Amino acid sequence: MNSIFELFKIGIGPSSSHTVGPMIAAFRFSKECMERSCVAPGTDVSIARVEVQLYGSLALTGVGHATDNAIVVGLAGCLPDRTSPEVIQSTVDAARKSGRLLLNGQLDIQFDESKDLVWLRNETLPQHPNAIQFKAFRDSGECFLEDQYFSTGGGFVYSREEFDRNFAKSSSDLVVGDSVPYPFRNAKELLQMCRGASASIESLIQANELTLRSELEIDSQLDLLWSVMSNCIDRGCMSSGILPGSLKVPRRAPGIFGKLSQQSALSELAELAVSKDMLPSKLLTESKPGTLTQSDPLAQLDWVSLFALAVNEENAAGGRVVTAPTNGAAGIIPAVLAYYVYFYPGASRQGIHRFLKTAGAIGLLYKRNASLSAAEMGCQGEVGVACSMAAGGLAACMGGSNEQIENAAEIGMEHNLGLTCDPIAGLVQVPCIERNTMGAAKAINAARLAVLYGDGHHFVSLDRVIETMRQTGVDMQLKYKETSLGGLAVNFVDC
Repeated sequence: MNSIFELFKIGIGPSSSHTVGPMIAAFRFSKECMERSCVAPGTDVSIARVEVQLYGSLALTGVGHATDNAIVVGLAGCLPDRTSPEVIQSTVDAARKSGRLLLNGQLDIQFDESKDLVWLRNETLPQHPNAIQFKAFRDSGECFLEDQYFSTGGGFVYSREEFDRNFAKSSSDLVVGDSVPYPFRNAKELLQMCRGASASIESLIQANELTLRSELEIDSQLDLLWSVMSNCIDRGCMSSGILPGSLKVPRRAPGIFGKLSQQSALSELAELAVSKDMLPSKLLTESKPGTLTQSDPLAQLDWVSLFALAVNEENAAGGRVVTAPTNGAAGIIPAVLAYYVYFYPGASRQGIHRFLKTAGAIGLLYKRNASLSAAEMGCQGEVGVACSMAAGGLAACMGGSNEQIENAAEIGMEHNLGLTCDPIAGLVQVPCIERNTMGAAKAINAARLAVLYGDGHHFVSLDRVIETMRQTGVDMQLKYKETSLGGLAVNFVDC
């Protein structure tokens, strides 16, 4: 993995491992079917049907995570970063109504979901809990093509061949960015390289990214990421109603936004906000620092919680989000970045870029040395990692040294160790949405402790806390991971 832009993906909710990953896997398999057939689009290649088998965590919580929808639209040639939620829903509806779909958008085939999508809830494959088996059959019943894919968290997908090739290597053989000027295996090496180059973490990441794309492309992609995050906050604050699924969870962000706006000292802007004539981003951009929070010293924290709630309610509704580094934890980095943009004195576009590049560097370390998959690590691998990344990003924007940034990231994870993944009814709603508000608050606290009240020296290194997270994930019982077989999921009766 060479780039932070492999880590930050623009996609759809509600899950990076259970929605985004399976959609990409299905797209790749459908594309390979057409390429292997070696015929022109629209020509009959005698592929009659495709059978999909879902294993382990994908089977156990796939319905709540819209894995079935993701498989259908992926086979139809849709990708999460290129397809609107509206198109996805219409494609699924059409396939279910007709019992057919266009494989890779080209070949009309039969698809009877009751027979062709198989949920193997009691079976797992040894490579990873999130496994998918695809088989394409000819009219004769002969298997034309088959492959396995593994959705390893954060929207990362590997075929069986890719998985065996990439994960057969020992950890000592792998580096983050092994073809870039500053390859690093761990945080210790990253800090050493920074010292050797007399550079910041942000600068090293910039140098690495420049081997892959131009400076203009880097800036444009960073701007796009913040734009999607900011727009997601706006949509979440303005969209009311009930989230999809059996729990019938009401959206809370619009009500909280209205109350916070009314409490502000900007009565004219507040009235516009309440009447829904003004987006949250405009209200906050036009305010002066402190005017929205002067009546309550903790109001900034309420705004941060609102940002996280808004994003994760959009995610739960299948909306457009940035996987940062997963969908289940997609609200933390936008919430902390919005805190910097709207409430931190001297916030700038350059600071937004600094935040994302620094946070991305930390995320690469977790991807490389542990996992972003809740099916492997529990929620510490999602909310914990996002909290750590956000803490490091904010510390950089606060002027922290490289050592203080590393300290902030370590604090962010240290107090999320052991966090289980126990989604009620398999939905990314309870406790997932509120858990993002807690992660955002912890990230801000971690950055302040490290930068304002620390000097970079601390007992536990980031490398040690990442390894501890990995070991904890390995030791954690399966039922406390992304299965809905333990924790809140079994102590709440879904009537």
